[in-house]
Amino acid sequence: MNQLNSTIIEGNLTRDGEFKESPHGCKIGKLSIAVNRWYKSGDGKGIQEVSYFDVEVYGKMAEYCESRTPKGRGIRVVGRLKQNRWKTIDGKNASRVAVIAEHVEFKPLVNKKDSTSEELAEIAEANAAATEEVYDEEEEAVAF
Repeated sequence: MNQLNSTIIEGNLTRDGEFKESPHGCKIGKLSIAVNRWYKSGDGKGIQEVSYFDVEVYGKMAEYCESRTPKGRGIRVVGRLKQNRWKTIDGKNASRVAVIAEHVEFKPLVNKKDSTSEELAEIAEANAAATEEVYDEEEEAVAF
């Protein structure tokens, strides 16, 4: 039986994606995503928590992402966690955990300076409607 290793991360790119090609001709991409979380402390004060995640994309997905990953763009990644382990120069154990992307979605690019508030409202409504459709489809799938 396989064990579960799955994660969903939604946030914004902290820098432009970095892409290269392996010696075997496979495209490899590295993305850095910041995820914001807001919560209230015990005294009612709003606190922002930011987490940063390294994401790796490979093959056709990396080719797809290469022209779509400018700094600041909204992104959702479905993937798995992978731990890399090595020994440092002084012989100590070190490790790093990265997300290996299995599915990537991008939020629409919007130039807020050139957009009117009506256009931004239309985009927000379209995004909300798309989200509702996804949840409706999931509920129908669960019902079967």
